[in-house]
Amino acid sequence: MWKSFISYYKPYMKLFMLDLLCAFFIAGIDLAYPLISKYALNTLLPADAFRAFYVWMLILVAAYLVKGGLQFFVTYQGHMLGVKMEVDMRRDLFSHLQKLSFRFFDKNRTGSLMSRVVSDLFEVVELAHHGPEDLFISIVTLVGAVIIMFTIRWELALVITLLVPLLVLFTVLRRTHMGNASRKVKEKIAVINSDIESGISGVRTAKAFANEDYELDRFCRGSDAYLTARNSFFKQMGIFGAGSDIITNLINVAVIAAGGLLIIGKKLEYVDLLVFTMYISSFLTPIRKLANFIEQYTTGMAGFQRFQELMAVEPEITDAPDAEALVCRGGHIILDDITFYYDEGANVLEHLSLDIPAGKTVALVGPSGGGKTTLCHLIPRFYALADGRITIDGQDITHVTLRSLREQVGIVQQDVMIFAATVMENIRYGRPDATDEEVIAAAKKAEIHDVILSMPNGYDTFVGERGIMLSGGQKQRVSIARIFLKNPPILLLDEATSALDTVTEARIQTALEALSEGRTTLVVAHRLSTIRNADCIVYIDNEGIRESGTHQELMQKGGFYARLHEATAATI
Repeated sequence: MWKSFISYYKPYMKLFMLDLLCAFFIAGIDLAYPLISKYALNTLLPADAFRAFYVWMLILVAAYLVKGGLQFFVTYQGHMLGVKMEVDMRRDLFSHLQKLSFRFFDKNRTGSLMSRVVSDLFEVVELAHHGPEDLFISIVTLVGAVIIMFTIRWELALVITLLVPLLVLFTVLRRTHMGNASRKVKEKIAVINSDIESGISGVRTAKAFANEDYELDRFCRGSDAYLTARNSFFKQMGIFGAGSDIITNLINVAVIAAGGLLIIGKKLEYVDLLVFTMYISSFLTPIRKLANFIEQYTTGMAGFQRFQELMAVEPEITDAPDAEALVCRGGHIILDDITFYYDEGANVLEHLSLDIPAGKTVALVGPSGGGKTTLCHLIPRFYALADGRITIDGQDITHVTLRSLREQVGIVQQDVMIFAATVMENIRYGRPDATDEEVIAAAKKAEIHDVILSMPNGYDTFVGERGIMLSGGQKQRVSIARIFLKNPPILLLDEATSALDTVTEARIQTALEALSEGRTTLVVAHRLSTIRNADCIVYIDNEGIRESGTHQELMQKGGFYARLHEATAATI
């Protein structure tokens, strides 16, 4: 873990070394002050060398002004070093999440992942900056103070060196407890973030069911768990702080007591004891810094460990070593004896084969749970097959790059993802480098151009969180405009109109038929009226493919599709 953590310093090594150099000079100035004080009090003042005395005082003033400048650099640029590392870690984590399959996101809550990406790395900033700096300053100051103290009076220095191991032992023993407590706090924060994300995104549902009190109660339960975890952490921190403070104060008392005995025995001057007590401060300050470092280490590394755990999740679906770009020559799709399951032992699709000719429209119908949507997700490799293979124009999709595969596939789903941005930005998502004119042309093909112009700011109208300011039909047409803009040869329509009313569906259907023209199209539909003109209709349920053919052929056959059609007609 340390090796991975240190690797984030590499791009900023010059800044990091400059930060440590400044910290070194700060420590040097702190060490020089007692020595200069001893020289001035023991040598210059008794010799009436007042001019030299004030020259040294001016040198001290200049040194502390320099120290102030160095401290500014360490505080400002040092923290920026930590922030830059945090940004790099967050970028790497977000990039890694983009590589993970749908299966990973099926099993992990959005709020918990947000906690990993955002809040878990906050303390890393302090650790990245203060950790090495405090450690470096502490070591330099401790070594320097010990050497100087032994030159002043070895008996007093020996008292300190005998008591310091007690502080070190206490610190080591408490670090594990603080680390465990800090990790629990981060886990509870992730739960709270998940509850907040769920509560805010579902606020309309909560209001519809008058469940505001239930949501508040659920949130409060998570907050109480966080409070308990935080209480445990602060208790451990309190024990650590109080214990280390008691030990450091005992060191002070022990040195003063030992110094008093030496003075009584005429073996030590008062000035030497005064200077020595100054070095005790110089000695104990880095020890306190080390104590702070331990606290920063436990909290920062708890966050970094959770970061590492997520980075260690291997993407289920990756490019094969010999993967090449998909060359789509029409979009002939073959599903060859495929098997798939979400949970091992419970197959959703088993030994299923299907031929989708290039440029043709194939519709999937049947009861819910038969694997229709899953089949659509397997073509762009959102999930990995358990067995079998899928080819596009003869190329196995596991041997082509994911990017080239997904560039050739356009998906319109029932649950359209509309971003909190403008209409223009949402349509342009289909091809980020598209010009405004190309976006407008796509909107016209999707039959939403006139609707957009009637909006308050036209294409620059902000549509709200998840497109809340758009109707269901408008969202679908924005989604269709994206696909027109992307212009892929393969189209997957996953119940694209099932949530719309009949009138809106008729308008959308016209746009979808225009979109499907000349493309290999796979349609999942519950409303059979929308797929009557499909080149082939496939009935699929838990047992697999039961029958296939045109609408007329299947109706004449009087099988599964015909009974489904009659049942659907009876409900209208």
